[in-house]
Amino acid sequence: MNALMNTSPRGNGAFVAHDLKRPLAGAPAGPLAGLTAAVKDMYDIAGERTGGGNPDWLAQAKPATKTAPAVQTLLDAGATVIGKTVCDEFFFSILGVNAHYGTPVNPRAAGRVPGGSSSGSAAAVACGACDLALGSDTGGSVRAPASFCGLYGIRPTHGRVDLAGAMPMAPSFDVCGWFAGGPGVFAKAGSVLLRGRGEAAPIRNLVILDDAFALADAGVAGLMRAALAAMADALPTPRHETIAPEGLDAWREIFRILQGREVWSLYGDFITTHKPQLDKPIRRRFEAAAGITADEAAQADEARTRARRRIESLAQPGTVLMLPTSPAIAPRRDASGADTNVFRTRIMELTCISGLSGLPQVTIPAGTVDGCPAGLSFIGWRNGDEALLGLAGALSRHCGIEG
Repeated sequence: MNALMNTSPRGNGAFVAHDLKRPLAGAPAGPLAGLTAAVKDMYDIAGERTGGGNPDWLAQAKPATKTAPAVQTLLDAGATVIGKTVCDEFFFSILGVNAHYGTPVNPRAAGRVPGGSSSGSAAAVACGACDLALGSDTGGSVRAPASFCGLYGIRPTHGRVDLAGAMPMAPSFDVCGWFAGGPGVFAKAGSVLLRGRGEAAPIRNLVILDDAFALADAGVAGLMRAALAAMADALPTPRHETIAPEGLDAWREIFRILQGREVWSLYGDFITTHKPQLDKPIRRRFEAAAGITADEAAQADEARTRARRRIESLAQPGTVLMLPTSPAIAPRRDASGADTNVFRTRIMELTCISGLSGLPQVTIPAGTVDGCPAGLSFIGWRNGDEALLGLAGALSRHCGIEG
C-alpha cells in the first residue's frame, strides 16, 4: 500500500490540530522509499512544537531546532512523514483517551478505544492513512494499541532505538516502537531503526507463560490457543512455565512505583508551577506519583533486579516466551472509570514483564473476539529483536495471519 494514494480523509482523529503544514519528503531512495509514516507527538521535528498530549505543555514549547534521530532515520531511509499523531496526556494512560484532543477512532473495533498512549499512531495505520507509524512504549503504549487495532507492533530491547529528541516518561522503561499493518513493512522499519548488532539465534524453544494466560478472558485465551494450534508447524514444541512465582500483580506494583517516581521527577516541577489542565485520571496518577518516596523506589528497584533475573533465565538466546498481548479486547469508549481502572490493572500485569526486563516483545494479530482484534505476543532475548521481526513474518506467511 502506498498511503500517499489513499483518499481517506483524516476524519478519525488520529492527527494533532498543530499538525505539519505539509508532508516531509523522504530521501528518493532507500529501504522505505515510497512508504509513508506518521509520528507520535512526542518526537521533535525541526521547526515544529512537541505537545505530549497536553495543551499547556504545547503552549510553552519552543519549535524544535533539530529532528529526533528516529524520525530522521525514517526520512533518510526514504519514508515520507505525513503528520504528527495524538497521544495520551504525558503518555500516562494505556487507553488512548485524551480529554483535550479527543479519542482517535479505532476503525477495527467500533465503539471501542484504540489503546494508548500511542493511540493516534495506531489509528493512523489502522485506517490506512499511512504505512507505518512511530509510537513509544513505557508500560504497553505500542503493544496495547497494536492488539486493539489489529496491527503488528514491537517494544524493542531497551536502548536499541535512539530516543534522543523525544519527550521522556520514565527513561528506565521508555523505548521507541512502531506499528505496521503487515509483516513486510514492519520488518523494513526495524532494519533501519534498530541500532547496533542484534544477537542472532535460531528460535528452538517456545515457553508458554501459564500465569499470563490465566489473566486472559475466556474468549481471548481461546483465540490464543487456536492461533498456537494453527502455528504449530512453524514453532518449536512448547513447554509451560510460571513466569512470576511471586505473582504478576506484585510485578505490576514494582513497575507502578518505579514509573511513577520517574515521571514525577520529570514533570512534577512543571505541574506544580504551571498548574496545567489535566484530565482527572491523569491528575490522580500524578498525585499518586508525587507521593512515592525514595525508599519505596529503592526497594522496587531491588525487586526489579530479581524479576529481571527470573525473566532472563527463561528468555535465553533461541527461546521465546508466548503470552496474550492484552487480557481482553479493547474497552468500550463509554466504559465507566471503575471498569477502565480494573482493565488498566489487568493489562499492566502482562505488559510489565517486558518493561521490567528490558527485553523485546512483538505482538501480531491473532484474530478477533466478538468482532474485535486481539494480539498474540512473543518476548525474546536481549537484542533478539530481529529474530522476533522474522518470527512475525514467518508466522504470517505460514498461517495467513494478516494485519
